[in-house]
Amino acid sequence: MAEDKILIVEDDNTLREILAYNLSKEGYRILEAADGRQALEMYRKNNPSLILLDILLPVIDGLEVCRIIQSEKPTPIIMLTAKADELDKVLGLEIGADDYLTKPFSQRELTARIKAVLRRSPRVAAARPKEREENPQFLQAGDIKVDVARHSVQRGGEVLKLNPKEFELLTLLMSNPRRVINREEVLLKIWGYEYAGNARTVDVHVRWLRQKLEADPDNPIHLITVRGYGYKFEP
Repeated sequence: MAEDKILIVEDDNTLREILAYNLSKEGYRILEAADGRQALEMYRKNNPSLILLDILLPVIDGLEVCRIIQSEKPTPIIMLTAKADELDKVLGLEIGADDYLTKPFSQRELTARIKAVLRRSPRVAAARPKEREENPQFLQAGDIKVDVARHSVQRGGEVLKLNPKEFELLTLLMSNPRRVINREEVLLKIWGYEYAGNARTVDVHVRWLRQKLEADPDNPIHLITVRGYGYKFEP
């Protein structure tokens, strides 16, 4: 854990200092930023393992900061905000956030979310070569090709830009062709048991994935819904 750097982006100085103090006690190396522009500078300079990112930031808002970071180099991000509106959650997830916490939250919950997100990050996976070798390196179904190690997806030779959760979802379903996987299993394997979200999170990500993967998202031929249960991948 000692090598994991966490960038805390929060304009509330008191909250930022509390988060920094508590997480440093957990053994993380802490970086701090008080606005969106400073956050981007710290991110580009320090290459953090994970970013705690408030949405309501001065100069550049958190959603735009998230969008820029994920377009440059996908990095684990947990959004922090006082807003409880579902639209904000969907927007944050859509542009690449890994998780979402609404203020106020407990330190215990935050720590659990951080550990879960870091375990799923490619950087952590790269440190486990034996585990990686046991998994398939390439998946293919028709003109859909997945390079698991490089986190790359192509359809008909065109590279598709998937966010981290979309990629994990596609890999999970393609690794289990024609097997129906229920929403709870998807949540457990991709978001982790600490995740406090619900099955709607899975539905939203399946919808986004269909828009990128299927020729006709309204009539999918690969990502099939099994009503009342879950989803399956038809090769």
